[in-house]
Amino acid sequence: MINKPTLQNHKTLLLLFFFLLTLAGNAQIGIGTTTPNATSILDITSTTKGMLTPRMTTLQRNAILTPADGLTVYDTDLKVFYYYSTGTSAWVPIISGVPGRINFKRIKSTDNLATVLATELANGGGSKYLLTSNTLYEINGTVTFNFPIDLNNAYVQGQDANEDVIVRPTGNLFEGATGGSIRGVTLIVPNGLVFNLNGAATQNLIFRDSVVAGSNTVGTVSGFGLAFLSIVNFSGNANGITYNNITQLLLSNTAWFSNNLGTYEKLTGTFTLVQKQGGFSQVEASAIGFDVSANPTITGDAVLESVVFTGSNTTGYVKPYTGTGTFTGYNFTNSWNVRSAGIPTESDANAVGDFSMDYTVGSGAPTSFNTANPSNTVKVLGNSTSYNLFRFSTDLSPNNNNRLRYMGKKKRIFQLAGSISFQVPGVAIYIIYIAKNGTPLTQYKIYGRGGAVNDIVVLPLNGTVELSNNDYIEIFAQRFSGATGDIITPNMAITLK
Repeated sequence: MINKPTLQNHKTLLLLFFFLLTLAGNAQIGIGTTTPNATSILDITSTTKGMLTPRMTTLQRNAILTPADGLTVYDTDLKVFYYYSTGTSAWVPIISGVPGRINFKRIKSTDNLATVLATELANGGGSKYLLTSNTLYEINGTVTFNFPIDLNNAYVQGQDANEDVIVRPTGNLFEGATGGSIRGVTLIVPNGLVFNLNGAATQNLIFRDSVVAGSNTVGTVSGFGLAFLSIVNFSGNANGITYNNITQLLLSNTAWFSNNLGTYEKLTGTFTLVQKQGGFSQVEASAIGFDVSANPTITGDAVLESVVFTGSNTTGYVKPYTGTGTFTGYNFTNSWNVRSAGIPTESDANAVGDFSMDYTVGSGAPTSFNTANPSNTVKVLGNSTSYNLFRFSTDLSPNNNNRLRYMGKKKRIFQLAGSISFQVPGVAIYIIYIAKNGTPLTQYKIYGRGGAVNDIVVLPLNGTVELSNNDYIEIFAQRFSGATGDIITPNMAITLK
């Protein structure tokens, strides 16, 4: 049976015809509005609901075959909108505000590392996260790593060390032979090393504005061209860090709290430059604040300045150098300039040396001349004792006593002061000289005259001398005229400082 069209049907068809004609003319669609914006092809209006784009994981997004240029989806793993660009054959994140870094990846506490760092784990052979070079990895929240991180000259950074934390419950955290940058994070490794790095002289490591806490061992940093630590707090660690064979080691405002154990910082091997400046080390119980007992070699210079050493273990603030080049009561060699509260100041500017001869009255050490007038110029002999030697040494062999040898590294000018008393064999005039490296400095000679047999002549010794490493100072005498014979020296004392 065929239904006949009714008047109502005609009206409906006519209305639909005009609606389609309108759409064809205006090419606009309005949802929730009867007046779509004139500049839009689709105008969706609502004050109570939003619009949903397709939602999928990163894996699902990457599985789309030949996506269209401009195809847009929401990545539920990375929590970011992406659109596909055929120009670059890549998915591009849609980020509001200032355009973000190209080489950038954010790692959140809620992320699945196997997904977010899938490429890095694959590049690390499934046993470590080999970061992409020159890429910034932002840590957001507390992120627990199940494999070590190979920095590979990438940047690991948090916004706030109190909130952004990297944890490795078991095993080492940072491993490898490359450098990179670590900033603004707290590192916690209860059962392993925070650092197990053995780089090359072409590699640099920067670690700053961070905290290392509650870790078994801070670890080892070795072989780098530059290792720079700045504003790093160490708290509650069972063992500290060893720096080995680093060209330039810069430690600025590091803080070691009293709840750390073991040796806080140890230097081994060879360094060109070391500078540790600012900060503090609170050394308690059997802990050691700074250890140079392995006698690290400094080919350039080393500075330890404005670091505050405190704590009950006063003998353990610094574990000193041993053997050659050390001085009793001091910790370092002449390669170091040290000025820090709690430990002795050490620098070439503080170098001091002295010796004194002190025989009983009526005795002394003889010094002989030839019979010419003026006589030959000879060194004043005798047995002497030194009471203050810092970056100076005395040569105690029979022919070299009464000698002060400068052991500092830098050339500097010293003031010499002292006196000599000697007994004469008869009426005669004598000249006393300050001698450098066996050569009398005639500008500082001083004359004395004995008026009778056994007269005691007392003369002051004063002068200014420039000394380089291994230069030495002695006192020489000459008979200018008068009775021949030995002079007897009961007392002589000089100080260089």
